[in-house]
Amino acid sequence: MEGNSFIQSVPLEYFIILCSALFCLGVLGVLVRKNAIIILGCVELMLNSVNLLLAAFSSYKGDGNGQILVFFIMVVAAAEVAVGLAIIAMMYRNTKSVDISIFNKLRG
Repeated sequence: MEGNSFIQSVPLEYFIILCSALFCLGVLGVLVRKNAIIILGCVELMLNSVNLLLAAFSSYKGDGNGQILVFFIMVVAAAEVAVGLAIIAMMYRNTKSVDISIFNKLRG
């Protein structure tokens, strides 16, 4: 249990504050920015903040099930990035821009 002693020496409230701040930054980035690549990065930031909090709770509880769930969330996030980058590449190929305001022109 030597690996958990360092994580458990930091109060759980600090992890909650850090993860809340990271999640809020991600939400702010998604709402404010218009670049599709930055929006994709902000979504990843939100997913990673949830992963960090889940791993912290799992460590404090002493159960490994939360860390297994983090692994599955990371797999889904990797698939999301692959699909998102493919969509962004097609958007850039057709419009020569990654600005999401161009999607308004695609409506019929």
